[in-house]
Amino acid sequence: MSSLEIIAGKTRIGWIGTGVMGASMCGHLMDAGFSATVYNRTKAKAQSLLEKGATWADSPADVAKNSDVIFSIVGFPQDVRSVLLGDTGALSAAAPGSILVDMTTSQPSLAVEVYEAAKAKGVVSVDAPVSGGDVGAKNGTLSIMIGGDADVVESLQPCWNAMGKTIVHQGPAGAGQHTKMVNQTLIATGMIGVCEALLYGYKAGLNLDTVMKSVSSGAAGSWSLSNLGPRIIDNNFDPGFFVEHFIKDMGIVLEESKKMGLSMPGLALGHQLYLSVQAKGYGRNGTHALQLALASLSDIDWKNR
Repeated sequence: MSSLEIIAGKTRIGWIGTGVMGASMCGHLMDAGFSATVYNRTKAKAQSLLEKGATWADSPADVAKNSDVIFSIVGFPQDVRSVLLGDTGALSAAAPGSILVDMTTSQPSLAVEVYEAAKAKGVVSVDAPVSGGDVGAKNGTLSIMIGGDADVVESLQPCWNAMGKTIVHQGPAGAGQHTKMVNQTLIATGMIGVCEALLYGYKAGLNLDTVMKSVSSGAAGSWSLSNLGPRIIDNNFDPGFFVEHFIKDMGIVLEESKKMGLSMPGLALGHQLYLSVQAKGYGRNGTHALQLALASLSDIDWKNR
């Protein structure tokens, strides 16, 4: 159990993973007054933070050596295992009483494993996946779903406040990840509706911008429609969240569902459709690139419509 008091200007923050989400999130912590030591596999992606005053570290272990609270947000469960539990992972050099905060969307079972491994070394671990995409990360309005010890979660409030708007402690280790799986299930099937609706509107000859004005504020409205609908219309498929990462998330949900004896046919359909998106070469595009795969089923070249 950590007795660390989190104070901007005093508490040293470490950050592992400075991609689409991580760079903005770490930047908000620095804006709140926290000094930061950062690591990323590709140093160039940390450049904006280094220019802001962050210190570079050559490994996750080096981040931990110079930090009281070590945040991580990487791509896949195997990356989490590497940067936290590997030979040069953060836990190998984390001081007793320090805190690991993994904000990657990952396996609930791995979150529990990290928690137990950390506890054995006198370190505390918290799983805190987020929702809100690149927009939420940039605006500091993420929804943060947290699993871990209640007192530790509460002590981290100054950090949560810098990055998010909806901050909820869901329960013990792994509970944050399970909640994120609920979130991803909602998004997967919802995105099918967004894309198919816009396809219908296009084929019917409607002006999609005016259609959006009518449907986005009523019962059919959603975050995906309001935030990603305009991007789909404008052929902007830049990633707020990568297709390949979303496929990973759906795979985790389906794996956990199988363990629980749950049938999830809607999610299974979403998973298959997203595999087709990846097969078409859009794995590094945003989740709304589903539009390109669905359009092709009806022989519509969406980008050149």
